[in-house]
Amino acid sequence: MRSVTLRPEAHRRLLAGHPWVYSNEIVMDPAAKAIEPGSLVRLLQADGRPLAQAFFNPQTLIAARLLTRDLDAPIDAGFFAARLERARRLRDRLYQAPYYRLVHAEADGIPGAVVDRFGSLCVVQINTAGMERLQSVFLAALEQVLAPEAILMRSDSTARTQEGLAAEVTWAKGKLDPPVELLENGLRFLCDPVGGQKTGWFYDQRESRAAVARLAAGAKVLDLYSYAGGFALAAAGAGASDVLAIDRSEAALALAEKAAGLNGLAGRCRFRRAEAFEALEKLAPGDRFDIVVADPPAFVKSKKDAKQGARGYRKLARLAAHATAREGFLFIASCSHNMPAEEFGHQVARGLIDAGRDGRILRAAGAAADHPQHPWLPESAYLKSLLLQLD
Repeated sequence: MRSVTLRPEAHRRLLAGHPWVYSNEIVMDPAAKAIEPGSLVRLLQADGRPLAQAFFNPQTLIAARLLTRDLDAPIDAGFFAARLERARRLRDRLYQAPYYRLVHAEADGIPGAVVDRFGSLCVVQINTAGMERLQSVFLAALEQVLAPEAILMRSDSTARTQEGLAAEVTWAKGKLDPPVELLENGLRFLCDPVGGQKTGWFYDQRESRAAVARLAAGAKVLDLYSYAGGFALAAAGAGASDVLAIDRSEAALALAEKAAGLNGLAGRCRFRRAEAFEALEKLAPGDRFDIVVADPPAFVKSKKDAKQGARGYRKLARLAAHATAREGFLFIASCSHNMPAEEFGHQVARGLIDAGRDGRILRAAGAAADHPQHPWLPESAYLKSLLLQLD
């Protein structure tokens, strides 16, 4: 195993628990630069004392991702199987059915990997060169722990481009024709892991969908950016009188409409293909909803988009507030990694003022419990949401 030396004092964050080492914290001499991206290395303090085993990529800002502080641990199928089994035990305590995010990268001790479980199907995202090099070892461990009927590799995220990896969607084991059924909060949903967004479903909003559903009995509900109907069907299943789901994807709405039928909710759900901003701007002045859900895709895909994205959240809050009835509820979210929670809240507040509305925050939340956060990676808290009642 090759060794990589940290600059003086650069080891302090690592010793304190942080799992990343940035490129400017490493002695990037010719030997380090020559190491193949994704190689396993031993990290050394400036004085030569060993610290940990890590994945190393000399070509990226996050140059080293810690795997273990045990310098003698073999990084093999048994290593990954132990961490997968730990992750499975946690999820099985959280949820009764095997529909959840099984692996959430660093928080589960497997940097660069995401695994979503849909019963007998596992959808795997490999996002770093290190996990790419050990993909076959990792899949062997997944087979050992779960023995799934099928494994789909959805390794097509933008993060792979930064790691110098090609995008690909392939079946590593078996094959299931979409749509795939999943269970969440007592309802049946349908998703497309092959052609849908990310892994096909957003488990991260599970608990927020339940929170909104608790307010939905007898309510008229508008679900913007509905995708496959997560919030819409949750509200209908909790007794909403009328639910309008809006999304620009005809394929996603088709899945939502079919799932509504599976749950006996078709009579209370309507599905409309439209752009959310355009649909909000076309609403009649008196067309108000008891609950409005606005859960858009990322407005801020990089730091350079921060100002434009902030304006987008402000505008969305303003238009969504106009559509919310007096004493009604607005749920609004951001999954933008580069939008801090404080700034998101500030833009939502400005949007409410623009709409001439006031109210109160009932709930501020992040991702569901199957998307845990590493204690030393606050920057990984990508999802933030607010549930408000408006006067």
